Amino acid sequence: MRTVTSADGTTIAYSRQGSGPVIVFLGGAFNDRTACAPVADALRDSYTVVCVDRRGRGDSGDVIAPREVARYEIRREVEDLDAVIAAEGGSAAVFGFSSGGILALHAAVAGSAIGALALYEPPFALGGLAGSARDLTGKLAELVAAGRRGDAVATMQIEGIGLPPAAVDDIRRSPMWPQLEAVAQTVVYDAALTAAPNLPTEAMRALEVDTLVLAGAETWPGLRSAASALPDHLPRARYAEIPGGAGHGIPAEATARAVDEFLRGK
Repeated sequence: MRTVTSADGTTIAYSRQGSGPVIVFLGGAFNDRTACAPVADALRDSYTVVCVDRRGRGDSGDVIAPREVARYEIRREVEDLDAVIAAEGGSAAVFGFSSGGILALHAAVAGSAIGALALYEPPFALGGLAGSARDLTGKLAELVAAGRRGDAVATMQIEGIGLPPAAVDDIRRSPMWPQLEAVAQTVVYDAALTAAPNLPTEAMRALEVDTLVLAGAETWPGLRSAASALPDHLPRARYAEIPGGAGHGIPAEATARAVDEFLRGK
């Protein structure tokens, strides 16, 4: 494990393997650096693969106190990514999974040293995929500030991700629940990334960075529709469907092949 210090003093942890051009991997809601690790492992013979614990997850820290979480801005995590890229040579391709893909796009338009983007099922409100409620970020921030971490997790799962309440009740009784509560503050960050109207911004629509948008053939239909619609809103993007991927999972080997072909063809 390696660490860097972000602009606001937060320690960001990441793993690094392989050699060659750098690919930085960013996970989505409730993810730590292990979420994209299988894809990274499949690419490490040809690339330097860097899997990041976004702030507040895994071994990364977070200088934002729970009572101040409403003050979060997306630029904080852009700065986190910039610190990692600077430590690993100064430029990189970025693979973003789910809301991590939206974060990667924000970083690219902010001027981060990103040479190419691979976005796996970024949940924009496109292609019929419903967006989240406009007040979700504020609601989650209030729950976290009040110490109601479990309620914040459940609210994100129901109102942000769209899981049925009965399914969330089952998860709440499962052994994994304490792990979810441990990263409850980060649901505010992912809610901010996907906040209504949750459409590509004007700056994203003008982004001159080669972009591959990916989705699993067996994923949730709304996510597949949103991903397939996204290239129409980005000037240098194309879509590829990956076999498998049920339940918003990432088929590691097939995804790695698609990413490798994309990067070699640039």
